[in-house]
Amino acid sequence: MNFSDKGLTTEKLIDLYKSILLPRMIEEKMLLLLRQGKISKWFSGIGQEAISVGATAAMNPDEWIMPLHRNLGVFTGRNMPLSKLFMQWQGNKEGYSKGRERSFHFGSKEHFVCGMISHLGPQLAIADGVALAYKLKNQQKVSLAFSGDGGTSEGDFHEALNTAAVWDLPVIFIIENNGYGLSTPVNEQYRCENLVDKARGYGMEGIRIDGNNLLEVYDTIKGVRDYCIKNQKPYLVECMTFRMRGHEEASGVKYVPPEMFTEWEKKDPVKNYEAWLLAQNIFMQKDIDKIKADTKIFIDSELAEAYKADKMVVNTAEEVADVYKMADVGSEVKVLVNSILQTNPQPATLKPVTDKKFINAISDGLRQSMKQHNNLILMGQDIAEYGGAFKVTEGFVNEFGKGRVRNTPLCESAIVGAALGLSLEGYKAVMEMQFADFATVGFNQIINNLAKIHYRWGQNADVVIRMPTGGGVGAGPFHSQSNEAWFAHTPGLKVVYPSTPEDAKGLMIAAINDPNPVMYFEHKALYRSVTGSVPDEYYEIEIGKARQVQHGDDVTIITYGAGVHWATEYAEKNKKISIEILDLRTLLPLDYKAIKEATEKTGKVLILHEDSLTGGIGGEVAAWIGENCFDKLDAPVMRCASLDTAIPFNLDLEKNFMAYSRLGKTLELLINY
Repeated sequence: MNFSDKGLTTEKLIDLYKSILLPRMIEEKMLLLLRQGKISKWFSGIGQEAISVGATAAMNPDEWIMPLHRNLGVFTGRNMPLSKLFMQWQGNKEGYSKGRERSFHFGSKEHFVCGMISHLGPQLAIADGVALAYKLKNQQKVSLAFSGDGGTSEGDFHEALNTAAVWDLPVIFIIENNGYGLSTPVNEQYRCENLVDKARGYGMEGIRIDGNNLLEVYDTIKGVRDYCIKNQKPYLVECMTFRMRGHEEASGVKYVPPEMFTEWEKKDPVKNYEAWLLAQNIFMQKDIDKIKADTKIFIDSELAEAYKADKMVVNTAEEVADVYKMADVGSEVKVLVNSILQTNPQPATLKPVTDKKFINAISDGLRQSMKQHNNLILMGQDIAEYGGAFKVTEGFVNEFGKGRVRNTPLCESAIVGAALGLSLEGYKAVMEMQFADFATVGFNQIINNLAKIHYRWGQNADVVIRMPTGGGVGAGPFHSQSNEAWFAHTPGLKVVYPSTPEDAKGLMIAAINDPNPVMYFEHKALYRSVTGSVPDEYYEIEIGKARQVQHGDDVTIITYGAGVHWATEYAEKNKKISIEILDLRTLLPLDYKAIKEATEKTGKVLILHEDSLTGGIGGEVAAWIGENCFDKLDAPVMRCASLDTAIPFNLDLEKNFMAYSRLGKTLELLINY
């Protein structure tokens, strides 16, 4: 192994030695604790520490790094308190995730380290979002994300690199090629000669280096960082290395030919660097012995401090409270009281109002939010000059510029991840899924990254995802499905679904102001078919509050979205029936107080939604009513929903599929029970 000091000072060379020795000795301690049963799991990076240590040392301390399982050197390189890291690994509450996460699945905003998820690939797109924030701020910074050789087979790798290249983002992507993805060798992962060759396909530069040579890694990343800043371009670095232990300790290494361990033991990054320093007379053996002794004392003392941590005391209220980030106090937003907006004449102080179509109210909420928040970024396919598939953002690019109204490549997962990355740097993001159906290809980022991140390590995701949804327009199985129940099942998300123009605007503004990830469903069939009075000023409709559409005494319909209009239309045609109609508006969290009151009003409840029956929101609401309002019921709670099939294309078939075709019959059954 050839080392070159590249003009580094003796002090820096010794500092790098201490930096690579520390994670090696920590790991050796952790393996001992694992055998003693004091920790439950460990992902070893022994043999490839030079990559994490060298890359972290080459970055500025306020630049975000997205590490993976075997990047202990990132955490120690950022000087995260070792006692707190030990608490994290032991599952103590005083760790970085309050005992909610394992090993390296956590982050720290203070140290600019973003916590990974087990799905690996999504980390790369977050680096895109951070780099975009740096670019928008005109900061001379880069972000850095790690991938293993196995992770390069994931679609997230392609999407993240392609987006970084198309948007000219200052991102460093590092591939740690250690030969195996768990037990799958690289010859079963890819067919290109070198993984770095993929860089050329994305129109970016790349380099392949010895990942076990600490000085080569440090010098390369230093130079690449300068390149990314100067040229505002991404860069791919493939680091060749080998892990000397299993994927995790329980995996073992039986699948690895024994001779490979012999070969790579000779390339040990710690021992080789140490030997070079001795050969160069940078220090003497006695100096090494003292550094190791001091490091051992430091590790043992930090571990002893971690052992002082209190035993876990479970607090259910705290667990539930930490799912969402609380909104900042002192918001300048004008919140108009829901009851005034929806049930009473508009007082003079709330005028002027304008009649707007549903789609224009959404646009109005977005436009006013763009003016209110200069850190708000809109992203989506065709949303700039074209104005979006439904023209919601038409004209926005001329008003706010292409920096803030961004066309995206066709890569939903990467853009959701980029939105999260923007959030790390204090930006707000609204992403348009061209159709709600397409959220499936961004599902991992939404469910596992956006929704869980605040609960896992206290970092919020200030992201709104617009979801054009619903049928009635003859668009078939992939452009008309109602998939809101998927997201309402996920703690950490908020799910809103307006039915009127005034709610559409107010909920859009509220969603953007909310520091948590919000899925904003907008029914396509309502875009241009529904018109209503909308206050011209900037206002919120509170998320989590239902709306009483009309009073009634005979039967209650609980619904949302297009169902509100179906229920209202039925009530107008059947005035002999006194119908209470409740518009949920928010599906997560639900307004249980309003549901209870609407149930008690009539004692007979029908839950109406466009989604298919099985697994829909109606089942959850019905179950809650059964558990909490049983003594107030005069009949079983009934549901009216669409068929348990995919939504068909033919208009006659679609009409038969839709819930409204069975509304009258279901109501008759309930009323006559």
